[in-house]
Amino acid sequence: MLAAGSPALMHTGSRILYRQISALMLSRNVGNQRAPKEFQTNALNRDIDTAAKLIGAGAATVGVAGSGAGIGRVFGSLIIGYARNPSLKQQLFSYAILGFALSEAMGLFCLMVAFLILKMGGFSFVHFHTQRDINKDSHF
Repeated sequence: MLAAGSPALMHTGSRILYRQISALMLSRNVGNQRAPKEFQTNALNRDIDTAAKLIGAGAATVGVAGSGAGIGRVFGSLIIGYARNPSLKQQLFSYAILGFALSEAMGLFCLMVAFLILKMGGFSFVHFHTQRDINKDSHF
């Protein structure tokens, strides 16, 4: 890319002109470009996008079921371990609490990802657009 004020060779017809390119000349075409006002899609694309967001959020919440199963397994193993060796009660309980915390954290991370998928994509929990709203506001 040429910097402002750098010499350049320009070919016009059969002659070669040697001159300085000014900052005004470099930025002249930039002002003529127009940015689009906003991105618009049709109703079918919005429905597909909404369905994809809901499917993604549903897939992300599957981990919550795994969290519940993991917590049940942790405390089930605690009871079995305590029944086999009651003298290790305190050590087994501390391991069970650690397992519970890790399993619960994974379930909460899954919920957080599900909510991020919904909210970052512009999905609203409160207001669903009716056909009248879509016709009234054509940019939706």
